[in-house]
Amino acid sequence: MRNAFKAATILCAATLLSTGCKKTADNTLNYKSAIDTYYVAHPSCLWPQPIQFPAQVNTSDSSKTAPYDALFDQGLLTRNASEKKVLIVATKRVTNYDLSDKGRSAWTADTTQPGFGNFCYGHRTTQSIDSALPNSGQPGATTQVSYHFGFSGAPVWAQAAETQNAFPQVKDDLANGSATATLIDTNNGWQVQPPATNSQPVTGADGKIVE
Repeated sequence: MRNAFKAATILCAATLLSTGCKKTADNTLNYKSAIDTYYVAHPSCLWPQPIQFPAQVNTSDSSKTAPYDALFDQGLLTRNASEKKVLIVATKRVTNYDLSDKGRSAWTADTTQPGFGNFCYGHRTTQSIDSALPNSGQPGATTQVSYHFGFSGAPVWAQAAETQNAFPQVKDDLANGSATATLIDTNNGWQVQPPATNSQPVTGADGKIVE
């Protein structure tokens, strides 16, 4: 009898261990792993979409020049002024920006669009899973997870006050905080369900080239 009880106990413990380690198990460790895996593949970048350099901006439009000037102050861009013909007899003053040598080393090029890219500055890391909505536990089930995050890999230029003032999302990221994510139960374990549009929405400069 004692041996039978011992065998049953071992089997039960093994079952619990297997369930806890299963990639599709409904637990916080797997939620954390899924979110962290997503963020490693989706670093935080300054612009919502890749932008192109060189860029030319109307000098009088400070809302357009401020983000570029902040990156110039960090040595990531070069800057010079010129005149651009608007009408036959009229011109306007523009500021030209391009990547510096330091900027090129920090630049993440878009392999699908020559000349386009972004400045990326690290990625979020999950600090804690705060809550998760119940789910059916069946393949394809989804759950909404609330969590607190930290940040990993931020370079010096992203920590600068000028950069964070020009790109508020950088300041928000580096200050840590809370967020939510929708996770889906797949055959390969829990995975973050990407938003319908941009993979990681951010705010800041619009990144458009001013003609």
